[in-house]
Amino acid sequence: MATNAIKAAVQDSHIRPIIKTVSWRILAMIITGAVVYVYTGEIKKSGEISVVAGLILTFAYYLHERFWAWVRK
Repeated sequence: MATNAIKAAVQDSHIRPIIKTVSWRILAMIITGAVVYVYTGEIKKSGEISVVAGLILTFAYYLHERFWAWVRK
């Protein structure tokens, strides 16, 4: 029964995009940081850029998911 409750919560129209957003942004921030580090050779700068880009793009992705959920209705 707990599994059904978790599945229902994840399928909720607001929770699912949040979970997808967070998991994708973690992966994307790691990739962004690695690419910036390759170009600059500066670990601090790559971390700063990854965090700023991650925050901005997380919000944009969530809005994108919500828009498509609205279109589907």
